[in-house]
Amino acid sequence: MHKTDIAELINRVALGDRSAYTELYRATSPRLFAICLRILKDKSDAEEALQEIYIKIWQKAKSYATGAGAPSTWMAAIARNHAIDTIRARKPVAEDIDEAFDITDDTTPSPEQWVLLSDEGRRIDACMGELDETHARSVRQAYVEGLSYLELAEELRVPLNTVRTWLRRSLLKLRECMQR
Repeated sequence: MHKTDIAELINRVALGDRSAYTELYRATSPRLFAICLRILKDKSDAEEALQEIYIKIWQKAKSYATGAGAPSTWMAAIARNHAIDTIRARKPVAEDIDEAFDITDDTTPSPEQWVLLSDEGRRIDACMGELDETHARSVRQAYVEGLSYLELAEELRVPLNTVRTWLRRSLLKLRECMQR
């Protein structure tokens, strides 16, 4: 189907034309399903997402502007965004209760391991001391406190790529220092 045909179908769907909706689904669902499948990596999830996407298309058809771009691009964006939202909404699988509260914890370090860990910690602190103060603080905030690169860039009022460069170079310096 040509993009003008698809645009015409979307315009008819905006007017509530159910036959146009059926035609639009037949013409475009294979492509949108492929997008969902590529992102979600599960056939049943992709099928479910596809149905929800066409509901959104039905609801948003009035907002489609013919001159704004290709109709297939507009529909692909809806599909892509919905699939990504589906991934974000997934909850992590709960662990088995016996595994979650295992009383015999083999991960508790022995006294010898504590000494090695504390020595390693002192070495890391010494290597961090060799870094520029701003760079060391950035490394701590990114890798200990969990701040994103974007959050660091905003906090430090520097470009995002500058933060990435600082962190990459700082990690290389730390690796070099720890190998001495």
